[in-house]
Amino acid sequence: MRAIWYRFVLEDDGQDLIEYSLLSVLVGIVGILAWTNIASAIGVSYGSWDTGVQTLSTCTPDPGGGGC
Repeated sequence: MRAIWYRFVLEDDGQDLIEYSLLSVLVGIVGILAWTNIASAIGVSYGSWDTGVQTLSTCTPDPGGGGC
């Protein structure tokens, strides 16, 4: 039993695979968090720009070209 324990502790075969998989999971989580934060920031910016344009305009623009 002691030999099995020493072999388990001392052998490092497969260590690289575990390290690379943990690193890829970390990069994936950071990417997802960054993507959601950027998407919400763009939504907030667009909403404020839209509100600013609507308050400056006397009417809502007509895509068909008909004026106010």
